[in-house]
This record gives sequence, C-alpha cells and structure tokens, in this order.
Amino acid sequence: MAKSKVKTNAMRILDSEKIQYGTQTYDISDGLIDGVSVAKKVGEDPKTVYKTLVTQGHSGEFYVFVVPVAEELDLKKAAASVGEKRVEMIHVKDIQKHTGYVRGGCSPVGMKKAYPTVIDVSARSIDHIVVSGGKKGVQIILAVDDLVKAAHAELHEIIK
Repeated sequence: MAKSKVKTNAMRILDSEKIQYGTQTYDISDGLIDGVSVAKKVGEDPKTVYKTLVTQGHSGEFYVFVVPVAEELDLKKAAASVGEKRVEMIHVKDIQKHTGYVRGGCSPVGMKKAYPTVIDVSARSIDHIVVSGGKKGVQIILAVDDLVKAAHAELHEIIK
C-alpha cells in the first residue's frame, strides 16, 4: 500500500499532538468505498478497520460513533452511551455540513466541531485501529489509545 502524500486535517491534528500514525491509500475509482471493501483494499482484517458514523440525538446534539466496518451500530446502546433517549443517523447529504468531511472520508479526528465521540469497546482487543484519514482513499493507522486521545473519545459497547 502506498503512503499518503496528502496531509489532511486529521493528520495535521495527529502531528500537532505528536501522535504516531501510519497512512495507507487505496484506489477509489471503482466506487467501492464501503468499509469491508476498504479493509480488503488496504490488506487489513475488517476487525481492525472502523467506520465513523455521525448521529443526532433527541436533544439535537450531534454524536460520533466509531465501529468495526463489518458491524452495525446499535442505536439504543449508542444513545445510552451518550445519555440520550435516542439517536438517529444523519442524512448523507448533511455529513459535510456538520463534519467538514464527505461520506467515505469522514475521520473521527479533526471534524469542524468537537462532537462527543464513542468508539466501540471491541477496539480494546486489537493492537492498532484503522480509520478514515479524512479523505476518500486515505486511511490512518494508529494505536487505539492514541485515537481515544486524539478524538477525545470514550469506549462503550455500541454494536449489535
């Protein structure tokens, strides 16, 4: 896999916090940007590749959830983890407006605003985590604890 020559906002934040990370790029010309396809393209076990999901709670607040690409977010567990009655996925068309990122390139690090972020507790069982680097075709690889620090995240059980 190729190293990224592009510096995204997520990478600049990791650099500024002196957090070690690697990058991998992948071809997006085939249109396959779903998480399982990305895991195959970068040669990673889907258990280590996590997708970033943006939701809005009953209160109107936005929340970010980071889950393994082959798993599904449990909306009830997610809501409970952030003290909401319920959360719902935001529409794809609204992702860029709220995060500064596009679908398929949404990183849990470096969004327009710092939203409460929860990473599924399954991340504790892996030695590194792979998440979007903030641009389609770019992934960042880092230690789970470093992602928790950079995203100001908590770990909770949030998958089905």
